[in-house]
Amino acid sequence: MPSTHKANPWLESLIAYDPGKPIEETARELGLEPGDIIKLASNENPLGPSPKAVEAMKIALDKAHLYPDGGGYKLRTAIADKFDLDRNNVILGNGSNEIIELVGHGFLQTDDDIVVAEHAFVVYKLMATLFGANTIEVPDPGFVHDLDAMAAAITPKTRELFIANPNNPTGTLVDEEAIDRFMDKVPEHVIVIFDEAYYEFLSDAPNTLKYVKEGRNVVVMRTFSKIQGLAGLRIGYGLGPAHLLEVLQKCRQPFNANAIAQAGALAGLEDEQHQEKTRLMTDEGRAYLEQCFADMDLEYVPSKANFVLVKVGDGDAVFQGMLNEGVIIRAMRSYKLPEWVRISVGTMEQNQRCIEVLKRVLGPSGS
Repeated sequence: MPSTHKANPWLESLIAYDPGKPIEETARELGLEPGDIIKLASNENPLGPSPKAVEAMKIALDKAHLYPDGGGYKLRTAIADKFDLDRNNVILGNGSNEIIELVGHGFLQTDDDIVVAEHAFVVYKLMATLFGANTIEVPDPGFVHDLDAMAAAITPKTRELFIANPNNPTGTLVDEEAIDRFMDKVPEHVIVIFDEAYYEFLSDAPNTLKYVKEGRNVVVMRTFSKIQGLAGLRIGYGLGPAHLLEVLQKCRQPFNANAIAQAGALAGLEDEQHQEKTRLMTDEGRAYLEQCFADMDLEYVPSKANFVLVKVGDGDAVFQGMLNEGVIIRAMRSYKLPEWVRISVGTMEQNQRCIEVLKRVLGPSGS
């Protein structure tokens, strides 16, 4: 029997987020063993979590019958200490994606505007739509955020502006000088959200925390999903001035960060050796992939993150062709880039297999 309840009208055209294809689903569809499949689609850490994080999570499992620390005291304190902030400057999220939602709950109303780059993370627009807000997409020449144009797009209706740095899915970076120039133009009624999910991969990360310390209307989002290898636990955090985070704390669900995730994140945060190992592997693998794309005469976007965006012709067909051979990458049609795919950096063995399969799928023109 049809429901008499109607969804909010602004949801009618909303297309749900399509995550990277799971290994298990691919194995079932193709009749392959999961161990024969490599996933280079979701920018995950192929080394997995820090061994220290794994041990901490095993210990935490013994107390899985107890609710987690709803305030995340230990983890928030450790994050604050690491970045020379106060605990009130830190909020935990069910992945950094939840921070996007919390900012929406706290500050977006129907018919407000958010400003994003044209080829930035699609979840910004999805979340804005959930709150009945409008998304203003600003062209990004060369796939780099045009901060001057984004500043010019701000109106009295603008409430939030997102800067993904490095950006997903392009891997491009805007430098600190450009950010400083941009921040000088931002009016008080706009909250600037810096999405820094990949900042640990940078050797020259812009300092955005200075705006937090100055009490500016900014939220800096970071995550344990990428370099920390804890994507399956959904744990991230936001950094911001206390007056903003006090609002976000009111918007989050109780116990939104589970106890196992908090334990793993706390131990992983302190394991600099594992992070450095991941950085070195990523730098080597990214350079290998980019050199192979150049040798294959494929256009690609030089990346600062743990993935590379590459132009292959028919992105959907290449995705399917590689999937059939047990290599999962990410097609980019949902980002209005149907000729491109995004390939995550894996281990060198995985990278080499990926390139071998890509050459076969593309045929003579790709070899």
